[in-house]
Amino acid sequence: MSVHRVGLVVHQGRTAANDVARAVHRWCDERGIRCTDIDVWAKDQRRRGGRAEAEAAGNPDLVVTLGGDGTFLRGARIAVKSGATVLGVDLGKVGFLTEVPAADVTRALQEVHEGNATVEERMTLTMRASRALDVPGDIETVLCYGRGPALPPPQVSAGTTDGDGWGVALDVTALNDVVLEKLARDHQVSVGVYFAGRRLASYSADAFAVATPTGSTAYSFAAGGPVLSPHMDAVVFTPIAPHMTFNRSVVAAPDEPVALRVLPHSGQAAVSIDGQLRGVIGPGDWIGVFRAPRRVRLIRLRPTDFYGRLRDRFRLTDAPATASDAEAAPFFRPDNPVPPDLTGLRLPPPSAAR
Repeated sequence: MSVHRVGLVVHQGRTAANDVARAVHRWCDERGIRCTDIDVWAKDQRRRGGRAEAEAAGNPDLVVTLGGDGTFLRGARIAVKSGATVLGVDLGKVGFLTEVPAADVTRALQEVHEGNATVEERMTLTMRASRALDVPGDIETVLCYGRGPALPPPQVSAGTTDGDGWGVALDVTALNDVVLEKLARDHQVSVGVYFAGRRLASYSADAFAVATPTGSTAYSFAAGGPVLSPHMDAVVFTPIAPHMTFNRSVVAAPDEPVALRVLPHSGQAAVSIDGQLRGVIGPGDWIGVFRAPRRVRLIRLRPTDFYGRLRDRFRLTDAPATASDAEAAPFFRPDNPVPPDLTGLRLPPPSAAR
């Protein structure tokens, strides 16, 4: 793909990010490419949804994020609204989404501009709700203290028919997760949980995460959920600090929606999308989360080594008793032709086999 319009999302709190931003602007200026800064942390004005941000930035065809995974998620919600690809420059500490070291940013931009990069697509989530979401002003003040104003509640999708039992479709795209969490420390969220229209159980917990495979290494993982390959499609439900014996995650098929109905005796609950507060619901309300038609398009300069990154990010060093097991992966010999029965499988590049 050749690049025509760049949207730049910069973590302003990192000096290195501002240095790299200047390099991106120089690269764009030398080629006559429009480069627009997108401020997703505005503290002195109301923030905009992803579609409005994309339009304000001239609907970029490439969004470059300079920071960690949090910055990447902010850029991705903008990119997906205009069909742009996302290039994540790695300035974080425990990231899985960012791709390029800061020192290589101009080389990466040139590779993308010359069509030498590949595009990797990831599953996202969207949702319906019993009603349009809103955030009462007094609650927003408490939950967003020190962080600036919240994003606006998701818009109701055009053509939605309210009152027919299906709720309202919301203009939501989540790359990591949709989380329902308690508002009061002394009052848990109590919900009925439904998979593919069938009730599984009622839970009381601090929160509930409905995650994509990409998001399985985020909040869901911190709560004890499973790690899923980001190359698959699935929906992961993880209760967080539940007050019940069954506290396991459930992995559903991508076409099996997960619905959470707030029970009458429950307290209010906040709805967060990729870590951003987007609404507050109460007893009787519900949300339904399911695979979105849109997919996030990530720029990759080389084959993704997810399991190598998993090992590095979580410091999965070998125990002394097993330290001798450092040979190449079983039945993978990168210097020999791939046997016919293994063609089509996702195998690591030779440099990652050691």
